Amino acid sequence: MFNGIIKNTGIINKILKKNKSCIIEIKSNMHFNKRELGQSIACSGACLSIGKFNKKNVTFFISKETLDKTNFKYAKKGDLINLEKSLKFGDTISGHFVQGHVDTTCEVSKINVIGKSWYINFKLAKKFTKYIVDKGSITINGVSLTLSKILNNSFEVVVIPQTLKFTNLLFLKKKDFVNVEFDILGKYIKKALK
Repeated sequence: MFNGIIKNTGIINKILKKNKSCIIEIKSNMHFNKRELGQSIACSGACLSIGKFNKKNVTFFISKETLDKTNFKYAKKGDLINLEKSLKFGDTISGHFVQGHVDTTCEVSKINVIGKSWYINFKLAKKFTKYIVDKGSITINGVSLTLSKILNNSFEVVVIPQTLKFTNLLFLKKKDFVNVEFDILGKYIKKALK
């Protein structure tokens, strides 16, 4: 479980694609200890398990299922990745509950800069519109955000300067794909009503 408040990023150092799966190595200033081997890290919103690490690099295995659902299928060396360790009991939750289970990817359709904030529009497949509500929570590349506007098969979020400073959202451009996780509460409610 995560909360979508990103304080660390890393750069993809190596990618090894094999048999429709993938191993990536990310260079980061995050610190790990031996007890954390196998634990979960949200990598641009996708929950991945630590395979191995040294002082600056951490390695993750990405399954075919994860590749199919995430923007890691387009990943390349040098890409900036948002990183978040899982929550510990007693941690402050200032975003929202994030599982790291990416539901889909969305394409950036438009970016407007107003003042110091970015207004970003994303295309959304019609089958997913049932999971979004005005002013509800959504996770984009692991970042907890609020839906500011819902449009026909698209939605908008506003990203403030502080969030841009600490995340890879600063480098988004039109036609880029992002990892999207819809609010877990909304998914459970939808399932219960069904």
